[in-house]
Parts: sequence; structure tokens; C-alpha cells
Amino acid sequence: MSVISAAAVRPARLLGPTIQCAFVTPDALRAALARVPALPLAPAPTPIDPLPRLSARLGGGPHLVIKRDDAIPFGFGGNKVRKLSFVAARARAEGADALITAGGIQSNHARATAAAAAALGMRAVLVVNGASPERPTGNALLDALLGADVEYVSARSDRVPRMHEIAERLRREGRRPFVIPIGASTPLGALGYVRAMLELLDQMPAPDVIVHATSSGGTQAGLVAAARLLRLPTRIIGISADEPAAALEETVRTIVAGAGELLDAELDAIDDRGTAIEVDDRFVGDGYGIPTVASREAMELAARSDAILLDPTYTAKAMAALIAYVRQKRFTNKQTVVFWHTGGLPGIFA
Repeated sequence: MSVISAAAVRPARLLGPTIQCAFVTPDALRAALARVPALPLAPAPTPIDPLPRLSARLGGGPHLVIKRDDAIPFGFGGNKVRKLSFVAARARAEGADALITAGGIQSNHARATAAAAAALGMRAVLVVNGASPERPTGNALLDALLGADVEYVSARSDRVPRMHEIAERLRREGRRPFVIPIGASTPLGALGYVRAMLELLDQMPAPDVIVHATSSGGTQAGLVAAARLLRLPTRIIGISADEPAAALEETVRTIVAGAGELLDAELDAIDDRGTAIEVDDRFVGDGYGIPTVASREAMELAARSDAILLDPTYTAKAMAALIAYVRQKRFTNKQTVVFWHTGGLPGIFA
């Protein structure tokens, strides 16, 4: 794979000696992250590749590149692995012997949590809304192969209460469960994408725009937090897979503030001067996991032009948005736009 050569990070002004200041250097941010325990689940930088043929098929426009978090090798990859690097480390530090989380039947987060539990010698319990499939496919098949226990509930609203019921039951049995919120989208989990932004800056200059899929908000919060701290000129556009824009923006804002507290930085104080929280919910279609005409076209275009495979729930809808933006000439020919591939490929086989 071709990778854009590393270049110097655009200079960021250091306003004080510690991470407590509004804007910091990359080295200062790395030092702050190094103080937070993390597991080496995604130790190597994921590739950055150009998308020349897709760009040509769209009639030109900005310089398009893709950040390949689908290429993370652990547990079938994806953005959840970066977040679990920090969250699972906390679980291990607290002496947990079981990880409990929730999601849909084809949840990427549930699959990544099951993989983390297996690698750490822990039990995984997944609370899934829906009916048990007769023949597991995609992520559900991987959950079974990884040895996870799966409990089914009838509605999404039942998942969180059931997780806590299971945790209490395991405590009575003498176990030490650790409950991971859906998507690992907590301030701690978001640090995975603070670190990922630093990784990106080691590979290329700060791009003009990053487009990515967003749902539980942790990935976007980490990218926004890093951009604010480093005073980057980058727009970060999250394409919702399900939630209304206003609700998701508020979720991201809360996680950003919490990530700032973990790094001893008042990130929310620079909300009006730093990177905006932008969520576009116009590509959800009929709902979560339901393909649209635009997302089907995006899957085919990406695959047939640059051999990029997308999942139908998240990345296909995010790519559909990017394609629409380019066709609408929302970016200039001089801009560099990164499509951050957040993984989810087992969903293709569901």
C-alpha cells in the first residue's frame, strides 16, 4: 500500500508549560496520553492511501485520501479497537475478570469487546437487542468464535438495565465484572482517537477536512478534542448512522469535556474558538443499518474504483456523504479531505 510520506506537523503555539493550557504541542499531548494506561491493541499506524480513481470518477475536486482503521489487525479491526485500548486497560487495572457490553446483533463494538476479553483471559457477556439468529453470520459469528456469552433483549432500551443486572449477578457469584457503555464512547475511550489524530499528523500535514461515520460519538469526540488542543485548522464532519444531529452533537460535546478532564485540559472552554462539532444526519435514510440508494452506490464506487470495501451500516453512509459533498463542490481543488474508514467490515457478511 502507498502511504503519504511523513511531514512536519503544522506548528501549534504553546501557551504554557503544561497540558493545562488551551493549545499544546503534539509532544505535550503525547506525554499527557502516556500517563493514561492503554493496551497495545493497535500498536502500528494504519495506512493512509490516496483515492485517485474515485476522485476521477467524481469529476475531480479535492485531494481525497483514506485513513484505514479497517486495517487494524486485532479482532477484525475498526475504530472500537482504539477505544478499547484505553477502556480494557482500565478494566484490567481494576482487577476485572469479565467485560460486559451491549449493541445490536451485528455490533462491531460487541465483537471487539469479545476479542479484547479473549486476549485478556476474561469472560465476555454481550447484551444484544433482537432475536437469536438460527445461523450466526458476520459479527454474530465472530462473537461465538471468540467465546462470548450473548444475552438477547427485545428492545434497545432494555440493554443498559440488563447489563447492570448481569453485573450484579456476576458480583454475587464472586466475579469482578466491568461494564463498558455502548461503543466504548466514554471520555476514556475517546482518548483512542486523540492518540489517533497524533498518528495522522505523523503521517501527513493536518488535512483541511476529515469525514467519518459517527454514532455513539466517541470517535468524533476524540478527533475534536485533539484538534482543539493542537489548534488544528481541520474541519471534522461526522456522518450520523442513526442519531439526530442535535442529540449527537450534544453527546460529542459532553465526551469532549470529559476527555479534557482526563488530560487535565479545559477543552470545552475553547468550544467557540476551536474545531466545531459538525454532525450531518441527512444520510441515515430509513434507519440504523438500513441501506440507502446513496450508500449502495458508495459501496460500489469505492470497491470498483480503488478496491476499498465499506460496511453497509456506517462507512457506506459516510462515503455517500463524501461523494455528495464532492459532487456539490463543497470543497476546493486545493483542499485535502481524509475519509477516516472506521471499519465494520464483518457487517458485509451479514
